[in-house]
Amino acid sequence: MSNGDTARFVRLRVELVMEVTDPDLLTGAALDGISGEEHMTDQERSYAREAVRAEPAEAVAHLIDPFDLVNDVPGVELSQASWSSEETEYDPDSEEWDLGDTGDDEDV
Repeated sequence: MSNGDTARFVRLRVELVMEVTDPDLLTGAALDGISGEEHMTDQERSYAREAVRAEPAEAVAHLIDPFDLVNDVPGVELSQASWSSEETEYDPDSEEWDLGDTGDDEDV
């Protein structure tokens, strides 16, 4: 509980499954984004471009920013974020993909 004198921290866990319907469009958007990244060195930019061309999951990771999820939420400030993406086999009918049940009752 919070007594009002301490900050409240909330951990938001989000799991998404996306279908890549146009790999070229996805890769192109990620490459455009990398070209516009002013904080990257030329070496980092080269590595990022190579990774994005090799794997769609890397392209997604370059385009999704957790900050964007909470940027416009009033009364919150992002303290820390991490994310990853990976290619996966997906069967929406499999129990493995029942996202409504995390299997961890303590978090509910």
